[in-house]
Amino acid sequence: MRREDDHRERRPQVLAEPPADPARLRLRLLATTDLHAEILPYDYHADRPAPGLGLATTATLIAEARAEATNTLLFDNGDLLQGTPMGDLWAQRAPEGIHPLIAAMKALGYDAATVGNHDFDYGLDHLDRTLADATWPVVSSNALLTLGAEPAADRTLLPPAAILDREMIDEAGQPHRLRIGVLGLLPPQVPVWNRAVLGDRLQVRDIAEAAAGHLAALRAEGCDLVVALCHSGIGAPEAQPEQEDAALPVAALEGIDAVVTGHSHLVFPAPGFPPRPGADATLGRLAGKPAVMAGARGSHLGVIDLLLARDAQGWRVAEAQVEARPVRRAGSPVQACPKLTALAAPAHAETLRHIRRPIGHSTVRIASHFALVAPTASLSLVAEAQAAHLAEHIAGSPLAGLPILSAAAPFKAGGRAGPAHYSDVPAGPLALRHAVDLYIYPNLIAAVRLTGAQIAEWLERAASLFARIEPGGVDQPLLDPEMPSYGFDPIQGLTFSIDLAQPARYDAHGRIVRPEARRILDLRWQDRPLDPTQPFAVATNSYRAASCSRQFGPLPTWIGTEPIRDILSRHISRTSPLAPEVPRFWRFRPMPGTTAIFETAPAPAEPPPFLDLTRLPSSPAGFSRFRLAL
Repeated sequence: MRREDDHRERRPQVLAEPPADPARLRLRLLATTDLHAEILPYDYHADRPAPGLGLATTATLIAEARAEATNTLLFDNGDLLQGTPMGDLWAQRAPEGIHPLIAAMKALGYDAATVGNHDFDYGLDHLDRTLADATWPVVSSNALLTLGAEPAADRTLLPPAAILDREMIDEAGQPHRLRIGVLGLLPPQVPVWNRAVLGDRLQVRDIAEAAAGHLAALRAEGCDLVVALCHSGIGAPEAQPEQEDAALPVAALEGIDAVVTGHSHLVFPAPGFPPRPGADATLGRLAGKPAVMAGARGSHLGVIDLLLARDAQGWRVAEAQVEARPVRRAGSPVQACPKLTALAAPAHAETLRHIRRPIGHSTVRIASHFALVAPTASLSLVAEAQAAHLAEHIAGSPLAGLPILSAAAPFKAGGRAGPAHYSDVPAGPLALRHAVDLYIYPNLIAAVRLTGAQIAEWLERAASLFARIEPGGVDQPLLDPEMPSYGFDPIQGLTFSIDLAQPARYDAHGRIVRPEARRILDLRWQDRPLDPTQPFAVATNSYRAASCSRQFGPLPTWIGTEPIRDILSRHISRTSPLAPEVPRFWRFRPMPGTTAIFETAPAPAEPPPFLDLTRLPSSPAGFSRFRLAL
């Protein structure tokens, strides 16, 4: 890794003589975030072009935005390396040469970047190899090798900050040398989420604390402007311990001039952004500072236009305008950059050869379109593969001999990612891409020892996906928009019902907010009430197994060595042709005279026959809408 001693561009500071009137200078900050290994506008799961995706498409907006401004800087806000089969292939097989994402960024001339939580999904060695080819500073102020008594005493994994020494031209055409400080920040949960591949090699200081410490150092070194690359969402305005969404407390720090935020895949500023104290989604302000979040996978380009004025105290932000420019204009995406398309062509061809490898056959269509309202084959297949693998490999572990259950979540279920973001495997020949479509993350197989009482809590947390439904109410929203679908991981091997008349026991961050609330009813195993003291081995993924310690404390845990996707691929090969019979192991508690609305893909698969559904007009975003009679 590059250490702190190489993160600053050491050029002499040359300032123009101040004119009689304060100088005015316009600086445009451009930002990408959460690209998730998406270079080309191509859907590798469906093996077809996907206009409106990828850095090559965003690059067209970058070129336009640069042409409109005299002074520009380009940043990336992390979650760069994981998210497509191309990213997986480069991590697993380590093909020779520069990583295609790094090559693309080099071609675009990025000025600085930070890392996000998913950049650690393949371990530190892969991250180190990949970033070695970056010719721009990659910083992280709170990702640590060792935690010191204060931020200045931390031993950071990457340089904690960078100072960009740049010549800028003011409105009168005069040059000025400006020093722009750059911080990089990521969620403190990374060591927990990625414990399976990181072990004890990484620590993370809380975001706001790290930002404050390194901000002071940048100001002490004479920075005229400080930009925070904050791979964190927009949450509570006050700093909290282990705060995942901490962009607001960072923006509130004295000395921060602009914030690039991300992680949650939202667009800011934008109409309809969830209200937050201290966040102005119309002007693009967090705690009064200009801030932008540019969606995900190249869907938007963040643009912050600053008017800087110089007085006796130095440069300050006099005015700011913020926008998140979409790659789609009047419903059609801009064309991808030909230079980046050609640059990525060899990696694209290699990825296509990889994902098209045959693995089996299915007699039925397998999709996640209704995975949030009923058990489906898309999750049942994953749960079965996990359980079978666990049964073959836990001998000699603390979980040996325990009854095996299996939990699986729908990673592709619409939501913020849009109406095309569903798993959809057609009947017929199956290739590796279909297994990737069903399981998109590189998580390892894992298992935890849970008692019946702990399983009940697990399911209560999963059931927080749903909004509270008023009995007798009509057409109420079924889902809580704050809850991601990956948090809904029902455990197969049990049966239970979910009482939506009850409020959620847990919030979106896994904290108990209503201790008296209980949604899970009729919880049974082998047709008998579940014994709260009965231990089980619950198959899951390494990410979920690690996060269990935050909910239950230390648990006997088994972590395998294989990605679940590989296990799923083998399971498909062994059990082909697939003709899954999906057990209806969970259901909603009946609520006569009550209906709820949920959204799914534009052309969904046939719904389970036991659901009482009425199709409604599609949503403005393009989702199919259904009325569910409870």
